[in-house]
Amino acid sequence: MGWEWYNWIAIFLLASQGLFLYQSWRNYRYALAKSRRINAYYHPRVLLTVPCKGIDREFEKNISSVLHQDYPDFILHFVVEDALDPAYESLTGLVASLAAGSQARRVEVLVAGKGQECSQKIHNLLHSCRRSPEGTQVFAFADSDACLPANWLNALVYPLRKDHWGATTGYRWFVPRADNLATLALSAINAKIAQQLGNTMFNHLWGGSMAVRTDLFGAADLERIWQNTISDDLGLSYAVKKAGRRVAFVPECLVASYEQTTWRGLLEFVRRQFLITRIVTPGTWRFGLFAMLYSLLGPWGGLAIFCYAWATGIEFNWMLWAAVPAIFLIGNVGIAILRQRMIRVILPEDTERLRAAARADVWGTLVWSWLLFFCILSSAFGRTITWRGIRYRLIGPDRTQILTPRSSGQ
Repeated sequence: MGWEWYNWIAIFLLASQGLFLYQSWRNYRYALAKSRRINAYYHPRVLLTVPCKGIDREFEKNISSVLHQDYPDFILHFVVEDALDPAYESLTGLVASLAAGSQARRVEVLVAGKGQECSQKIHNLLHSCRRSPEGTQVFAFADSDACLPANWLNALVYPLRKDHWGATTGYRWFVPRADNLATLALSAINAKIAQQLGNTMFNHLWGGSMAVRTDLFGAADLERIWQNTISDDLGLSYAVKKAGRRVAFVPECLVASYEQTTWRGLLEFVRRQFLITRIVTPGTWRFGLFAMLYSLLGPWGGLAIFCYAWATGIEFNWMLWAAVPAIFLIGNVGIAILRQRMIRVILPEDTERLRAAARADVWGTLVWSWLLFFCILSSAFGRTITWRGIRYRLIGPDRTQILTPRSSGQ
């Protein structure tokens, strides 16, 4: 059997890996350059909505960061499902004590009631948007488990001054509250995904740090987009692109999420994210599966073929064949180093807490790729998830069935 055909595959793998490394370098340079921007003049009126359910880790710190946004013209809505939710009492207390020091024109804690057709989070968001004051030009959204830098809202709205941007997004960066292996793995896996955002047409919104212009999507259009769906961000991303606009990634809006998890919690979380993606945007899910296969077959498949050829004594271009696993391995480590250098610039106050996660990301990058691949595979089966204590069956992209909550007050 001739092995000449593998020469062409090796060339293709090296070329495609080179393009991927170049794109990762571009994303790194983009993140560093844009993180130094100053928005001194574009301040449209913003409605900032933060849905809450239960008491997240670092809850008071996170809510305080929302209240203390350095932005001159915004209305702030915290939204809960029920006044019996423990978040409600905590929010009312924090608002009473901290609102006087906030630049927000008005701060309210809203009770949305139970969602009937869409996810509870989307129900809460729509409840807030329907109550947007006159003159609102931007809807912004944040999650209660994220700690926002003071310049977050200022940076998030800035790209929207240009018409070709329909929405803007940041992303989460998990900062470990403990250095157990599952928590470090969560931070590393999430970092791999965050690094794919940049100056590209393939950006997707992340619901915990995003904004959209109201002239593109008012409350009525948001209701149409989000009706009967589970995902606030994937559905809105599709609508923005369908309207001929793009999603701008704002590196300054990479937000710290202080987390500690177990292996069970990690696997449930990652599977849930990919299962939602498979149902709502199956093309994105398939691309993610292909990308993970590519990232694993490159180093491990290339190494296996090289070792087989060496052991059997067949004639082959050993330099070319050895270059495939070597370039993939060096590239993966190099890319991990880039993203960890990037986050030290964007979240300098968390550098010490991220040291163990950075080492785990760099030295364990190939291991986390296998874990991420198996998580994507596990999401290929089933349609039921549990999110914030509520169970959902994902029937289709725009059809969600709410099942009996597993527990309350979570």
